[in-house]
Amino acid sequence: MTDEMTDDGHGQDHNPAPPEAASERADGQTGWLNRTVIGASVTSALGDLTYETTNALLPGFLAVLGISAAIFGVIEGVADAISSFSKLGAGFVADKLGHRKTLVVVGYALTALMQVFFALAQGWPLVLIGRIIGWLGRGIRGPLRDAIMAEAVTPQTRGKAFGLHRAADTVGAVLGPLLGVALLTWIQGLGVGDPATAFRVVFWLTLIPGALSVLSFAWLVTDEQRQPNPALRFWAALRDLPRGFRRYLTAVGVFGMGDFAPTLLILAATQLLTPEMGVVRAAEVAGLLYVWRNVVQTGVSFPIGALADRYGHRRLLVIGYALGAGTAALTAIAFAISLNQRLLLLGTIFTLAGLYIAVEEALEATLAAEYVPEANRGVGYGLMGTVNGIGDFLSSVSVGFLWTAISPTLGFGLAATLMGVGTTVMARFRE
Repeated sequence: MTDEMTDDGHGQDHNPAPPEAASERADGQTGWLNRTVIGASVTSALGDLTYETTNALLPGFLAVLGISAAIFGVIEGVADAISSFSKLGAGFVADKLGHRKTLVVVGYALTALMQVFFALAQGWPLVLIGRIIGWLGRGIRGPLRDAIMAEAVTPQTRGKAFGLHRAADTVGAVLGPLLGVALLTWIQGLGVGDPATAFRVVFWLTLIPGALSVLSFAWLVTDEQRQPNPALRFWAALRDLPRGFRRYLTAVGVFGMGDFAPTLLILAATQLLTPEMGVVRAAEVAGLLYVWRNVVQTGVSFPIGALADRYGHRRLLVIGYALGAGTAALTAIAFAISLNQRLLLLGTIFTLAGLYIAVEEALEATLAAEYVPEANRGVGYGLMGTVNGIGDFLSSVSVGFLWTAISPTLGFGLAATLMGVGTTVMARFRE
């Protein structure tokens, strides 16, 4: 997909600096490593400590409850869809009312509340309700937090700021599952009769970092009071978004249609390892593989952001998308072939997953900021979140159903194909 502008003569993406590119922000914050960036990073670390612990253990919990991959795919897909539309709604409300920080705090509180429903669940209904509430909060907070961060730094340093934020984000994702697996092992060692009880205890404990994430954002992050825009209309705000941004979202959306929920990757590892290890041990190892994926993401997020600031954000995003397609393809292969030792292949898959997620999460947001003016940034980030959420819904549901009805190889193979097409569209895109 092409547009009128092409790369400049130095081989870098052309990134025109908008008026807010001054070295000192209007709210008095100087430099990219300021109170807002640090505050958002600390909050995200605590938030991920909360729900990534759940992500690592939830597939094993559902396996103990006897919930199938098809139902799990529907749960993840429905929750992702609600999250996606809440992103667009939250962005519009924030631009209209001029308040963003309060909505972000509410979003983190809802995500923490999700753990209560998981701890009480006896079957899929409460798991579904909990996931909807948690992902509603995630949808509310994500775009508005990114918009606050984008305006707290200059365009030339957004890669570093978002790279640091994503690295901090995954510190919690590393520590949380490690603690969760350790607690799960310890509680089971106490001779608990019901295997589900150990999972429930871990879910209750995740409320502690969840509450701290709410408090840290409220206290540390600053967001300049914005002028309300009561005349703003929803459809008019969407129509006013730049054409280049809408074309960019086409590539994001196609890739997102194959970008399945990471919990399905954990479930895949659990299923592949169960014949050798048993379901509980397989769930623990799958959780550790997810920890490794997050370690990789943490380690590369800031360097990726810094490289993007120097060499062009879109080019690195294309590479990340290609790695995502490779991750899905290798997962399909893992189900298709018979190996005596699948752990090495799964380690490679989770390593690639960490690399591509680091690129995707850091650079999709920085590129969006280049196309959308400040006045419409809430709506712009919300729309991008909605596009991603719809893609996640379609991918999670399709992978889950194809997995159950036909074969997991076909499900992950379809995901790899769609991600590959999205990579091609992004590679052809020019700002």
